[in-house]
Amino acid sequence: MDEARARDVLVTAGVLPGPAAGARLLALGENAVFAAGDLVVKVGRDAELLDRARRELDIALWLAEAGVPAVRAAEPKALLVDGHPVTVWHRLPEPVRPAEPRDLAELLRIVHALPSPAAFTLPPRELLGGVERWLRLAGDSIDPADAAYLRARRDGFATAAAALTPCLPPGPIHGDALPRNVHVGPDGPVLVDLETFSADLREHDLVVMALSHDRYALPAGSYDAFTEAYGWDVREWEGCGVLRGARETASCAWVAQHAAVSPKALAEFSRRVGSLREGDSTVRWYPF
Repeated sequence: MDEARARDVLVTAGVLPGPAAGARLLALGENAVFAAGDLVVKVGRDAELLDRARRELDIALWLAEAGVPAVRAAEPKALLVDGHPVTVWHRLPEPVRPAEPRDLAELLRIVHALPSPAAFTLPPRELLGGVERWLRLAGDSIDPADAAYLRARRDGFATAAAALTPCLPPGPIHGDALPRNVHVGPDGPVLVDLETFSADLREHDLVVMALSHDRYALPAGSYDAFTEAYGWDVREWEGCGVLRGARETASCAWVAQHAAVSPKALAEFSRRVGSLREGDSTVRWYPF
């Protein structure tokens, strides 16, 4: 799905009060995210994401009832428009500053204190569940040997992760705990992108920032502020390397899905898969 296709779906959906042509594209990944007026509309890549879109709306309502600072849905149901799930959200105020790791840590402490929702069941964090679909979308744009390598790596880390003994009590997690998924408005930080909320090891949320420090050049001071605000450093846990390896595998495959249409994505995929093959944990990765 490219921007043009997503805009066609947006027009067909008819969920905006004004002309869809004026909507501003905010992000293009598994979802195309558009802003217009007081609304934000998410257009999913394909129909396989419909159940996840429906669950995200349930999660938003649950978080609202629990008083957790998070984005709120503007429409209670997801639409399926020309094979693409569409959800509508209230647009947040303009940010007053960029989100920092410590903002994320404070929100994670709130989420990690929640009991599981009573009205619906959160799924386990299928961190590696998208690998096959992402590789399929990459098609012939990547070397088949690299795809086979990532499938084997996925299987190995899935087995290892299933055998982990957590340090923290399992329960609700965000699932993609990065500062980019925090919006700092006039009333403080709020969580966005709720679609990966799960019930699983709390360590999943904390490994993300450890990997950001190791692979994406997050400064040591920022990482220290994160662990101080949360109250624990996941790197002290013996299972950290397993969850880190699983997330690296997923992150590499995620970039692959864009390789067919983006030379930049193909170059980043090559950097990532090469560093994994070589076992070089010092190679810097770049956000995409």
